Amino acid sequence: MAWWSFSAETWALIVILISLILLYGYWPFGFFKRLGVPGPKPVPFFGTMLQYRKGIHNFDMDCFQKYGKIWGIYDARQPVLCVMDFDIIKTIMIKECYSLFTNRRMFGIMKSHSRSLVKNLQKTSERGESVDIKEFFGAYSMDVVTSTAFSVDIDSLNNPKDPFVSNIKKMLKFDLLNPLFLAVALFPFIAPVLEKMDFAFFPIAVTDFFYASLKKIKSERVTKDIKKRVDFMQLMIDSQKPEQAQSKDTNKGPKILLLSLSDIEQVTEVDYDTVMNMEYLDAALSESLRLYPVAPRLERVCKKTVEIKGLTIPKDIVVLIPTYTLHRDPEYWTDPETFNPERFTQENKESIEQYAYMPFGVGPRNCIGMRFAMMTMKLAIVEILQKFDISLSEEMKVPLELNNSGLLAPKHPIKLHFTARKLNNCCGSNHHQG
Repeated sequence: MAWWSFSAETWALIVILISLILLYGYWPFGFFKRLGVPGPKPVPFFGTMLQYRKGIHNFDMDCFQKYGKIWGIYDARQPVLCVMDFDIIKTIMIKECYSLFTNRRMFGIMKSHSRSLVKNLQKTSERGESVDIKEFFGAYSMDVVTSTAFSVDIDSLNNPKDPFVSNIKKMLKFDLLNPLFLAVALFPFIAPVLEKMDFAFFPIAVTDFFYASLKKIKSERVTKDIKKRVDFMQLMIDSQKPEQAQSKDTNKGPKILLLSLSDIEQVTEVDYDTVMNMEYLDAALSESLRLYPVAPRLERVCKKTVEIKGLTIPKDIVVLIPTYTLHRDPEYWTDPETFNPERFTQENKESIEQYAYMPFGVGPRNCIGMRFAMMTMKLAIVEILQKFDISLSEEMKVPLELNNSGLLAPKHPIKLHFTARKLNNCCGSNHHQG
């Protein structure tokens, strides 16, 4: 039977079905119009997500330049309020406090991996080859994380097939346009069904591997009462014991003001206090994170309806802070595209608006791994600059271009040459003991 010979009842059902589908696809898209919030025009079902193909950071910059400090977008059917207004940021970001602990006791673990990094760089330098920075420092970061979080020591650069290495790489491969992610974004009600069917954004085998590994490590620690190794696992185990739940403020010692990064070579002993108190190095890293924050966005969910500066933010709405764009707002940053560590020196950083800079979040809810991440980066930089002169490789494409994935990453590999320094040019470089 041809389709045009359907009965009137069948045609009525088809029309109703199509109408319901279209209604479902269009229904949320009047949300920001009712609030009087501008924003890019959504398309049915996908909202504004298809524009992420140009890169989230580029999309956010375009919206800021077109709509100002407040605009609305749609992740599929989910309304998302994007804000760069400090009063709104303060309201949604400053909540109850969380306690933090020092990372001093894990410094020894990090230092062993920074030395492995230096050794690998030395081998490459001796061969006269350029270095893919992401490959080497990605391996260093992975080694530090697996060692401090999972109590597993690996050399991921030389052992790429290690189970921890391969599973972490699988975990980090996340695509915003992944069909499964899009399906849940378009039809949220199918999420419980997919969960029952063992579908997940991250491979089940990967999460099972880490769960089993952590369970085994914790069991061995508790059973054998192992206390020699100090890492996140041990800290969490100790935190369950009342007598060991307190931490001390051990961040004391003279501060070292570095006028330039070359002054790092004057340091004769690389220890926790020395690294954490290098103010100019801290300024250089802070400026790097301003230009290239790890997460180009921060999100919060509004727990109750609030009104801020005449704008009503309904309960359960997602509020987004585009950090990449915020860090380039010319109202708060002079010549925002220029790398200038002087912005963050002791005499200048006090003038920075509190909510204009948040590479790790802001307030009590900022990333609890901030100090850990900064220490990991500082240690590697100090160890490397003491032993190598660094120059751009001929393969390096300048200026730096970013790819269009969710996390900020270079479009092309960052290629550098590492040349071992002569002994008489590297003060104290051979005086580091374990």
